[in-house]
Amino acid sequence: MHQSIKGESSMELFPLGESAIIVEFGKGIHLDIHRKVKRLTEYLDRYPFVGMIECVPAFSSVTVFYNPVKVKQENKEKGNRTSFEMVSSMLNQMALNIEESANQKPRTVEIPVCYGGDFGPDLEFVAEHNKLTLSDVIEIHSSREYLVYMIGFAPGFPYLGGMSERISAPRRSSPRMKIPGGSVGIAGTQTGIYPISTPGGWQLIGRTPLDLFCPDESPPSLLQSGDLIRFQPISRKEFDEYRGGSW
Repeated sequence: MHQSIKGESSMELFPLGESAIIVEFGKGIHLDIHRKVKRLTEYLDRYPFVGMIECVPAFSSVTVFYNPVKVKQENKEKGNRTSFEMVSSMLNQMALNIEESANQKPRTVEIPVCYGGDFGPDLEFVAEHNKLTLSDVIEIHSSREYLVYMIGFAPGFPYLGGMSERISAPRRSSPRMKIPGGSVGIAGTQTGIYPISTPGGWQLIGRTPLDLFCPDESPPSLLQSGDLIRFQPISRKEFDEYRGGSW
């Protein structure tokens, strides 16, 4: 059972059990789809309906979790409709009300990165795989502007769009059991930053001294969906200065 809603923000709605609904705007990683995801997420954060618990954005969809009992109590005048039908109706109305602000500009965040060496043990592999020099890989990687499509996998982990295919590289055949927080990696045509120490199979090309996830901060994630980031190459000395010489 699902519903299709057409219009400026065309979307399909799918139930996820009895207490969640998936709002899908399309397939794949595309900027126009991302904008629709972000608009709905921001609208729900600002104007949550009675019974809503939280909304979780992804590349092309938003999952909305809700309390079905509260939803039905709030909309009891609507008869025997299911909670999915009631929430679908509310989301339909929201889609008609959402307007993108012409003055809204994304935040740009600069991420310093020390490339290669112990911080980027796979930089040489990425270069050889693409028949480039180490300097070429660093220049290509740091010359782009990347869009944060979503945060996931690990707390504060940004899924980025915009990497050049010239430096794409396959995942490692054998994942590492522990990757240090701050490591910058490449997997396929994507690049990302490990915010905390975790296992992973991405090709590591550098490390940032910035803390991307601080649980005591609000919000705890340095990066948010919709941010634009640029990587700034730094030396090992500059890295140590960022970290107070503790690494």
